[in-house]
Amino acid sequence: MATIKLRDNPIHTIGELPEVGTQAQDFELVAKNLARVSMEDFSGSRLVLNIFPSLDTGTCAASVRYFNELAGKLPDTKVLCISRDTPFAQSRFCGAEGLENVHTLSDFETGQFGKDYGLQLIDGPMKGFLSRVVIIVNANGIIEYTQQVPVLSDEPNYDEVVAKLG
Repeated sequence: MATIKLRDNPIHTIGELPEVGTQAQDFELVAKNLARVSMEDFSGSRLVLNIFPSLDTGTCAASVRYFNELAGKLPDTKVLCISRDTPFAQSRFCGAEGLENVHTLSDFETGQFGKDYGLQLIDGPMKGFLSRVVIIVNANGIIEYTQQVPVLSDEPNYDEVVAKLG
């Protein structure tokens, strides 16, 4: 279990992030067209998993905008923006913002992704949502980098993510 903060209050995740150097666990998430997608659908590409609580917060929206811009500059890399938002809300947000370089995926149905990756919040007012995390997975499915943002309302350390992608 990881401890992070929401404002000044400690909140906890269901487990720990997967370890760097391990195989990324497969997942089934829902795309904006309601198709079920898995890790296999992105095989052969490096993946940046931008995971966050909800697009209905300014910080989450800012991170999706940032990663959309970054994704257009990264060869052989797919950016997956993952939350518990419905696929409809994700699609509406990206459509309104003109974001076309990222793949929005929803864990709304079962929450299994958040449980499997150890990042579902288990207490506090945002219980059930996903914590803010960035995971980089190489083209062979090995986790190369993880970042759990220590304060839920803060954006990821983008400079560190970019350095790892370099």
